[in-house]
Amino acid sequence: MKKGKIIIVGATGVIGNAALERFVSSGWDVISVSRRKPECKSGSFKHISIDLTKKNECNKIFSSISDITHVLYTALFEKPGLILGWYEEDQMQTNLEMMQNIMEPISASNPGLKHVSFLQGTKAYGVHHHSISIPAKESRSRDDHENFYWFQEDYIKSLQKDSNWTWTIFRPQIVFGYSYGTAMNLIPIIGIYAAICNETKKPFSFPGRSDVILEAVDARLIAKACEWAAFNKESENQIFNITNGDVFTWGDVWSTISQSLNVSPGPDDQIQLSAWLPKQSKIWESIVDKYDLKKNKLSEMLGESHYYADFCFGHGVAENIKAALVSTIKLRQAGFHECIDTEEMFKELFNEFQERKILPKLN
Repeated sequence: MKKGKIIIVGATGVIGNAALERFVSSGWDVISVSRRKPECKSGSFKHISIDLTKKNECNKIFSSISDITHVLYTALFEKPGLILGWYEEDQMQTNLEMMQNIMEPISASNPGLKHVSFLQGTKAYGVHHHSISIPAKESRSRDDHENFYWFQEDYIKSLQKDSNWTWTIFRPQIVFGYSYGTAMNLIPIIGIYAAICNETKKPFSFPGRSDVILEAVDARLIAKACEWAAFNKESENQIFNITNGDVFTWGDVWSTISQSLNVSPGPDDQIQLSAWLPKQSKIWESIVDKYDLKKNKLSEMLGESHYYADFCFGHGVAENIKAALVSTIKLRQAGFHECIDTEEMFKELFNEFQERKILPKLN
């Protein structure tokens, strides 16, 4: 017997894909929603290919489904170049409208709907505007800046009125997982950078500020938390920070990353990956042929994540960068205690990309 019927929106993204694997393998009836069909090695699922900005199409398709019990919304609209869009009203409005276009018909046509989970992040604390209090806590008042997080949160709370379903918001730190060609996943970016360095006999140098204290979260851990939240009373109408449970600096994990990718690390070197990587398409093509990888063009691999790499690596930032750390006490006290060692996460994820022939196993 299935645990429930969940619709995972944005299933090709880093969190959505991890959730797809988790819920399929855990015995759920799963519908994935994204423009292209996601990969899933865990079993079968139904897929709906759709552009969430098309309101009429969304209404037609999702009004015809009446047995959804859970929704996990991970879809995201980002502009080319990524970072500037975080501050622009039309990008925020598009993210709100995408959520509305699917949640309006689902909430209206699914009387058995029980729970909705969706994502925010540390931008909720204003990390892209200013340094934040350490540790950032969910109980603090809303940071005073424009953010599509607030648009979506206020919308879900309004939609929920007079309904029987509940919601949970997760605020992850830097997310790592299995996806490529997406807006914010550093694993393929680091792997491509390493492969090109190896091919061109260039040292695998960290391309930014390696001394900043950071937190990571494995997308598989978020997926576990989303399943936990689906039935847990303590998760109802709550916001939770989520991390792996440890901290790291790029300088301290770079040797582990280098070993995982079988490359020799070099001294730190300020390289703007958003400008440098797209120029390496011919070299990447030769790497794909040499190691018999899946025929993904470099642009198809990068998405907008090379811009995210510059941001997360602190490229070009001369002044000291204050750590942006969050408290996960609330989530632990609510009953979710899972964690993962960040260095082990890097090893496992790079290995997965190699086993799936997306990144090369370098000689």
